[in-house]
Amino acid sequence: MNEHEKINYVEFPAKDIEATKSFFSTVFGWAFVDYGPDYTAFSNEGLDGGFFKSDLTASTENGSALIVFYSKALGQTQTKIELAGGTIIKPIFSFPGGYRFHFGDPNGNEYAVWSDVNS
Repeated sequence: MNEHEKINYVEFPAKDIEATKSFFSTVFGWAFVDYGPDYTAFSNEGLDGGFFKSDLTASTENGSALIVFYSKALGQTQTKIELAGGTIIKPIFSFPGGYRFHFGDPNGNEYAVWSDVNS
């Protein structure tokens, strides 16, 4: 549902669209709709969005916003990410409210996963 003046969509750069689709499908079960060879979209994943062909990357080091996923099983999610070709940028650490880690997708974009339980 589109809500007036609420965040509605997010877009990420992707050097390799096919690797991106494979990674997010394997780890998070996402499905994609392609709009030509240089753009793919996802929906119903907490926030709708897409990936556009680009050699740029999004990272907190470069001042990018950080997209944070939630997991009920942090260690299992980290293992899935690593097995699918993701890289761990910051290993699991505690913060007020829980635990989290940061990872990079196959393009080098940075994300985080948090949990309120250390599992």
